[in-house]
Amino acid sequence: MSAIYNFNAGPAILPAPVLDRAQRELRDYQGRGMSILEMSHRSPEYEAINAEAAERLKRLLGVGEEYHVLFLQGGASMQFAMLPLNFLPPGASADYVLTGAWAEKAYEEALRVGQTRVAASTAETGYRSVPSQADVTLDPRAAYVHITSNETIQGVQWHAWPDVGDVPLVADMSSDLLSRPLETHRFALIYAGAQKNLGPAGVTIVVVRDAFLQRASAHLPVMLRYATHAKNRSLYNTPPVFAVYMVNLVLAWIEEQGGLAAIEERNRRKAATLYRVIDESGGFYRGHADPKHRSLMNVTFRLPDETLEKRFVAEATAQGMVGLAGHRSVGGIRASIYNAMGQDGCDALATFMTDFMRRNG
Repeated sequence: MSAIYNFNAGPAILPAPVLDRAQRELRDYQGRGMSILEMSHRSPEYEAINAEAAERLKRLLGVGEEYHVLFLQGGASMQFAMLPLNFLPPGASADYVLTGAWAEKAYEEALRVGQTRVAASTAETGYRSVPSQADVTLDPRAAYVHITSNETIQGVQWHAWPDVGDVPLVADMSSDLLSRPLETHRFALIYAGAQKNLGPAGVTIVVVRDAFLQRASAHLPVMLRYATHAKNRSLYNTPPVFAVYMVNLVLAWIEEQGGLAAIEERNRRKAATLYRVIDESGGFYRGHADPKHRSLMNVTFRLPDETLEKRFVAEATAQGMVGLAGHRSVGGIRASIYNAMGQDGCDALATFMTDFMRRNG
């Protein structure tokens, strides 16, 4: 099987050593004679995986027992509803900062649950940036403030967190959690679909401060309560056991790379490689995001016309670079360069971009 460079936005590239180990252990996990796919979630082997993954994540985030790590299902889209169901009581309101398509979806779902308000939005400028602190108008009595740390479709990312005072800060970090060091203590709750930087599709990670959890509604169906999953260490019902196993392997791989500081340095080098070609192309490649707010995870850009964009994707695919078409809602080109993407992949894409411009510019 020939190697390819996987630039898909999610499900996305996984570290090769993680896939190799999963392959070795697939049929016989730790001498049990069966796959982790077949084991009971009540088995000591799986309970050890579950506990180890939670502790590894806490270690990488620099938090202790004041936070709970939950392994849930339903993706970030389920969290769009589960969050306000738990933390937006009748008569209260929540603030949402809109920076792209996923922030919009979170806001729209919260509207179905209770009162929400837009504290800031960059929609009028086509979601090319995140708001400045001066442009964020917060309600000091809000139940929480919600942001989306990285927008995969528009390719914009928060590089400095907003000051929200004493209001709990909540973030959808599906596409950049563990891509850089995080001031975790600033957040009351973080959620992330695993299928970008953390593992395969099928498991959603929630990191919630215990003091915030105490505010959650107790008048919900049992499965929709964060407290249910915290009390039962994510084992109330059958969890996505293989996905959590894979997350645990990815977390170990991140530690082996040197932790989040080393991962961030690596990610900045990769992104700079591609943005340099865009910036030096004389307008042939046009980046979507304002340079101050560019994503380190999703490099989005346009070519002079859609015909060239289709040719670009087709030729790149022929050369083993897949997943470069922009999201269907906006078009263009998107290179997703999550943690597991190596510098060699970004170098190969940069070389292709330069050659494509030479031949078509």
